[in-house]
Amino acid sequence: MKIQRKYMAHYLNAAFGEAEADYVRLGRDLEEYAPELSANVEKKSNILGETAVVIDSYQKQGEVAPYYAEEGDPLFEKLQAILDGDLVLDDLKTDMVEVKLWGEGAGSAFPAVKEECYIEIVSYGGDTTGYQIPFNVHYTGVKTAGTFNPTTKTFTETD
Repeated sequence: MKIQRKYMAHYLNAAFGEAEADYVRLGRDLEEYAPELSANVEKKSNILGETAVVIDSYQKQGEVAPYYAEEGDPLFEKLQAILDGDLVLDDLKTDMVEVKLWGEGAGSAFPAVKEECYIEIVSYGGDTTGYQIPFNVHYTGVKTAGTFNPTTKTFTETD
């Protein structure tokens, strides 16, 4: 049976470095969110006509566009603060939790992976449909396995 897209959830931490996380689920206005894996690929051919392929790393990135600003949304408030303060470097650092909502979750906890990331605002303004702040998510590869409770929006690291 195919898994519907809505069961792969992405929660972005809108607290950006604060002691307590504030996870916001991406997707309200998105038709697609698919982090891209740009692999570092090295190919070598030898004199026997054989080709060796080595993939030694990935540079993962996701695009959130459109993103419509909504009053009271903690993610919008953080994105606006980034714009207003011209924030850079570690002020753009947060984390994303990918939650697998299919299969047998242990009660209300589902398998999840939290990954450190940086947010890059692409533009702001938009058209007559509303104020937009599209952004890119640049993942660092620093991951933590655990579980996530969508009701309480709490990530718990596994031992």
